[in-house]
Amino acid sequence: MVVALIARSESFSDDEPLKSLAPLNEKVHVFNKAQLKGLLFALMDKCDAINSKNCMLKDACSELKRDIRELEHENKILKSEKIETDMTNLVLHEDLNKFEETLSLKEEAFATDLTKLENESLELKQQVKSLLVENRKLLEKLKQVELDIAANRRWSCSSEALQ
Repeated sequence: MVVALIARSESFSDDEPLKSLAPLNEKVHVFNKAQLKGLLFALMDKCDAINSKNCMLKDACSELKRDIRELEHENKILKSEKIETDMTNLVLHEDLNKFEETLSLKEEAFATDLTKLENESLELKQQVKSLLVENRKLLEKLKQVELDIAANRRWSCSSEALQ
């Protein structure tokens, strides 16, 4: 019987606006006291269920608000860490640029010094070659002078012997 009452009470649609008690009175006047009492208990149970759901939703909302506050706090921390990381990254990029400039200058200086040393090496090789040629000529002259001295000694010795 309560099920029938609930089924009947569900025939009241939520779409119908309740502007006064007169339409409700017309719909429920056919019920007797026991039926109205059953309908009232069913409404109270439904109201309790809705209230319970409302409490659960409020709890869930409170938890969500707490989670949002925690996430906002974490977000603030992460943003400050990102700013610090960006600043460190900027400083490191500046240092890297300075190191690259210094490296570039040192590479240029090295290339210049290498070219100078290669040129000096070539000049020294040419000097060594010319000194070797000059040394060979001097050795040839020395041999010639020694031969001339030996010939002069023989001639001098033979001239002294003739005297």
